[in-house]
Amino acid sequence: MVSVVHMIDADLVQWTRPAGERAGTPLLVTMHGVGSNEHDLLGLAPALPAAWTMASLRAPMPWGQGFSWYPLGTPGSPALEPVDAAAAGVLAWIDSVAADHPRIGLLGFSQGGSMALQLLRARPAAFAFAVSLSGFVVPGVTDSRDEALADVRPRVFLGHGDLDPVIPAEATARTQAWAAANTTVTDRTYEGLRHAVSAAELADVAAFIGA
Repeated sequence: MVSVVHMIDADLVQWTRPAGERAGTPLLVTMHGVGSNEHDLLGLAPALPAAWTMASLRAPMPWGQGFSWYPLGTPGSPALEPVDAAAAGVLAWIDSVAADHPRIGLLGFSQGGSMALQLLRARPAAFAFAVSLSGFVVPGVTDSRDEALADVRPRVFLGHGDLDPVIPAEATARTQAWAAANTTVTDRTYEGLRHAVSAAELADVAAFIGA
């Protein structure tokens, strides 16, 4: 049970379409990594399928010069309750716009990738897919969420670099095993890539979203 919900500031959401052109388009909800902001992932939009409207969210917690979805804790293994609180806030925002969009997909980088997967856990049948780039699945879930997820097996894209110095290898391996057990996963490892998004990875994401 989530005792605190960290709400999204709707006025700060960055859109790739003006308000009058969004209704009826599929929606891609994007979530940045820790220390970044809502402008960060907008740069991916030109490489992704043009039919999708991107909405880039700002995380609710100030962190350095940017923002964070939840306290970092142990790298790749944050405490569960703050993650669920952040996810609840994103879900509330999605509920406020969902009626305008026939399909909704999720995409996140690093900490935002963990958010995308946590949202999918919360509502396994609600989203067309989740993309986690240099992200991880949060440990410690003991309720029926993963069982419900496995019943639906939604589409998931996992992308990560083999030289990533930020996300521990254990967290990456845990995420790969979790996705294989509970989702319909496309898992890609990029040679020589650190904690970043490469052109090859972005092309694979575009193909995944457009499939």
